[in-house]
Amino acid sequence: MFTETARYYDRFYSSKDYAAEVGRLLPLVEGRIQSAGNRLLDVACGSGRHLEYLRAGFDVEGLDISSELLELARERNPGVRLHQADMTAFDLGIEFDVVTCLFSSIGYVRTLERLQKAARCMARHVKRGGLLVVEPWFTPDSWSTGVVHLLTVEEPELKLVRMNVSCVAGRLSYFDFHYLIGTPQGVEHTVERHELGLFEREEMEGALADAGLKVAYDEEGISGRGLYICAKPMA
Repeated sequence: MFTETARYYDRFYSSKDYAAEVGRLLPLVEGRIQSAGNRLLDVACGSGRHLEYLRAGFDVEGLDISSELLELARERNPGVRLHQADMTAFDLGIEFDVVTCLFSSIGYVRTLERLQKAARCMARHVKRGGLLVVEPWFTPDSWSTGVVHLLTVEEPELKLVRMNVSCVAGRLSYFDFHYLIGTPQGVEHTVERHELGLFEREEMEGALADAGLKVAYDEEGISGRGLYICAKPMA
């Protein structure tokens, strides 16, 4: 994913207010954290837009599976340590006061087994008294199929179209992003398949609790999709 289209990622999400989301996240974290430090790891950090604002209050690091998106994050956040790894299987040898996994990226684990692995992996990187914060993807009941989505970008020498239809197969949501990329050199067409697991709230809470965390849920979260705020006990 994003191998050919990473360079356009931020253009497609230009309307997403990352600064406001971080502004809503901070009081949720500050009211619960008990560890004394300010180290933060953003898992599935993508192009580093949340890191751009989180770094004002934290000593931040980022992690993502996409080398192309990490390159964008590196350009945006010079000097920030970034890691390329799968969220279900990484070991940085460091613990953080806060670990975040935002923009519903947790859905990309796809299966309940991999959700449990990701929860355990991220929890291992949280200090005692620290927090794991996870923004969920849709639940099975809230996912709508057969919906046509369209995003466009218009610049003088660049025109972008991204179109997809939402689909489902069992507990897996999926969609094929069809891209049209227009430049003075011509028009290209490329397709990306995205697959995200649909997890019940009880499954999310169970995976996080089994990872040794005390789970709280905020219905609104930072973008309307809810937010799991999970504390690692002091002892």
